[in-house]
Amino acid sequence: MAPDPYAIKLDEVFEGPMDLLVHLIKKNEVDIYDIPIAVITKQFLTYLEWMKSLNIDFAGDFLVMAATLTQVKSRMLLPVHPSEEEDEDPRLAITRPLEEYLQMKSVAEQLTQRHILGEDTFARGAHLRAADLSDDETDMIKIGLFELIDAFQKILDNLSEDALLEYTADRKSVKERIAELVDLLEKKGSLAFRELFGEAPVKSEIVISFLALLEMVKLCLVRIVQHTQSGVIRIFYQ
Repeated sequence: MAPDPYAIKLDEVFEGPMDLLVHLIKKNEVDIYDIPIAVITKQFLTYLEWMKSLNIDFAGDFLVMAATLTQVKSRMLLPVHPSEEEDEDPRLAITRPLEEYLQMKSVAEQLTQRHILGEDTFARGAHLRAADLSDDETDMIKIGLFELIDAFQKILDNLSEDALLEYTADRKSVKERIAELVDLLEKKGSLAFRELFGEAPVKSEIVISFLALLEMVKLCLVRIVQHTQSGVIRIFYQ
């Protein structure tokens, strides 16, 4: 019997709509002051559809942002009359809050880098693996939900037609998959993102593994980083 649908709630663990907007702007390599609104809106809505299809419960803020993008897109499509040529660019409704968000995020990141009194008082726990210590942290960057979704999409895109078929056989639950991943990580210390899905996975197995990974992030069981040169995503047990 197939497991009941499993919902992952983003809550405050994962990024919000502004982070998705920043991700799309970086991905498309565009200037925040010259956003191709039609392209960004389409991609934003696509991400929301992906999250819905994975039963990921996102906050209403995402829908508000989607509505704002759609409204701006509509205004951009309207013909400009000669008397309105000097009117404000509709995209500023997105650019201004985005600029403020990036500034606040930059300040927050600077604050987290400051030395915290007593932070080195306690010794490292036994659960921190030697592999964690041997990696060159300067070559690693922390990644978030939307980078994971991109990597997840690539895995699905590379599946054969047979692997995309759904079968009625019993499948693992997310809870069972989490237990399996914990066992693997306890043995190895870390896993490459691609290793989560085995040699010849089917679509249902990939989805369960991905949802299990998101839940493990929420439970602070793992940290996920990406190598800046190779682009390889790696999951570390913590």
